[in-house]
Amino acid sequence: MSTAVVHTAVLKAEFRLLRREPGSLFWILLFPTLLLVILGSIPSFQDPDPSLDGLRVVDVYVPVAVLLGLIVGGIQSMPQTLTGYRERGILRRMSTTPVRPSALLSAQMLVYGGAALTSSLLALAIGRLAFGVRLPEQPFGYALALLLTVLAALALGAVISALSSTTKVAGAIGSAVFFPSMFCAGVWMPVQTMPDVLARIVEYTPFGAAAEALNQAAAGDWPGWGHLGVLVAWTVLLTAGASRWFRWE
Repeated sequence: MSTAVVHTAVLKAEFRLLRREPGSLFWILLFPTLLLVILGSIPSFQDPDPSLDGLRVVDVYVPVAVLLGLIVGGIQSMPQTLTGYRERGILRRMSTTPVRPSALLSAQMLVYGGAALTSSLLALAIGRLAFGVRLPEQPFGYALALLLTVLAALALGAVISALSSTTKVAGAIGSAVFFPSMFCAGVWMPVQTMPDVLARIVEYTPFGAAAEALNQAAAGDWPGWGHLGVLVAWTVLLTAGASRWFRWE
């Protein structure tokens, strides 16, 4: 059996397993858009805000909803699945078959990365159709920033998986990382409204840099190379850490 056939079979199996997890699908695919709908339904959030350079609150929350799906998929869902496979000995048993554990790892990243990207597209579509939020005026820059953010989120999830011995530990570490990540993404306070010092600090985090890059691309500017560089640096560092610490058994 060729390597390509094995990888395809594993990918299909992981996709079917994810479809049987309504909880994960809700939090990755629907929750970010549902949050956007709730916030967008507040009348005052549909009025231009001078403190946001004339944008509406709902406008700045579309990139937040985009990032939220990536955070849930990469930090909460994928680590617990991978850690559960290791905890139950699935990875160890796979090492004795033609299906290498690396095939499972790559399939997990593709499945959860794909789900997170689908969530992002859904948030953009609902923002446009329901609230008249403009689509990104710099689509190529937006796509690049989104892709780099997906890679950073998955790399962070791989580190959590590497450091977790059980699914309970993965859940605890994931939660500890989840809430600061949401703050940096602007869930409670959009990056544009943060004090200057706090905003500069947040911009050096993966999701803070991602929020700024997406906002710039949405406004029609090419994302700042500094923000893109932060995403690349975090992806490289986290991937190196995951490779060093990850254990199949």
